[in-house]
Amino acid sequence: MPEPTAPTPTAAGTPPPRALAGLRVLDLSRVLAGPLCAQMLADHGAAVIKVEPPEGDEARRIGPPLDERGECAYFAALNRGKRSIALDLSRADGRAVLGRLLDDADVLIENFLPGTMEKWGLGYETTLAARHPRLIYCNVSGFGADGPLGGLPGYDAVAQAISGLMSINGTPESGPVRLGVPVVDYLTGYNAMVGVLLALAARAHTGAGQRVEATLFDTGLALLLAPHASNWFYSGRIPQRMGSSHPNIVPYDCYAAADGPIFLGVVNNGQFARLCECVQRPDLASDPRFADPVRRREHRDVLRAELERTLARHPAAELCDTLMRRGVPAGVVNNVEQALTHPHALHREMVVQADGHRHIGVPVKLSATPGRVASLPPRLSEHADGILAELGLSTAERETLYREGTVAPPPA
Repeated sequence: MPEPTAPTPTAAGTPPPRALAGLRVLDLSRVLAGPLCAQMLADHGAAVIKVEPPEGDEARRIGPPLDERGECAYFAALNRGKRSIALDLSRADGRAVLGRLLDDADVLIENFLPGTMEKWGLGYETTLAARHPRLIYCNVSGFGADGPLGGLPGYDAVAQAISGLMSINGTPESGPVRLGVPVVDYLTGYNAMVGVLLALAARAHTGAGQRVEATLFDTGLALLLAPHASNWFYSGRIPQRMGSSHPNIVPYDCYAAADGPIFLGVVNNGQFARLCECVQRPDLASDPRFADPVRRREHRDVLRAELERTLARHPAAELCDTLMRRGVPAGVVNNVEQALTHPHALHREMVVQADGHRHIGVPVKLSATPGRVASLPPRLSEHADGILAELGLSTAERETLYREGTVAPPPA
């Protein structure tokens, strides 16, 4: 299989322009949701400075495995395209450096516990809004600053539990199960990015910045929208764990083929008829128990038994290819390696290689100003000297900041 490569430069030999070129972002966030938001902005051209504490983002210690440079792969996944400076914001001199960085910043992203920035005299409403009226201030937190859970710490799995997501994942036998990816963190990062872009669009009309807030709690509840929240709103019935099946649609589930599991996503009568034709079971399409979506849902157990008996005779990949080409959504249940080496993943540039480092590609494709993987994730405080020099600090001033521990020096 060919080695994945980065997107091709233009004919002139230079990469095409990116949508957010010229945007200046300060990323004070750690771990996942905030750093992901900042990374996506960087992918689309923003100049992102990651402001870390002297000990670094704790994601630098979530490992192994390690990447090619000995950095934790977890951190590397969320911080490409950024420059790093490690700054002690508990010191007045550290906050003074941040203040100088803010003079040219368009966006600040932070995910400290609510009240932390206020404690440092850097609260948005109390200080920064007046001092930097065009600043977009993006706060990511578990639950927001007020209300019954306001100010409390939040992590993805806790949000999955509290928001009800865990209650609908798993089977009746397994009990509640955490989703296998930190989906609440991921979507909170996306919500934060959308909020930043909306605020930038508003600033283009008003000239004024604003606060953007994204919380894990709100995101977790929003993930229930379809179908679980809407089902409960209109039926009063509490959704239950159903494994991989769907409460409203049948057949919409995993099934065992001859050599492995597949997933069928059959939503309408036309797809069901074509499924039955492809597996040589026209009798199922004509059976009154399966005549429409409501009846298929009412007789889901009977239909499942018939499909399992039938699908067990068909090789998974061959069957899914036949079904998809007939307009019936179906897919082999791949493991992570199979998914990341799938020819279509390479075709879509969703696995790319840059500077000897493999990355997940940019999922949002723009035709004229495409995003791209720009640079490796930074080492801790790797760019401190250059950043401080850009702020006009002399060599002697920089050395004083390093010596006093206000700024961590660049790695050797």
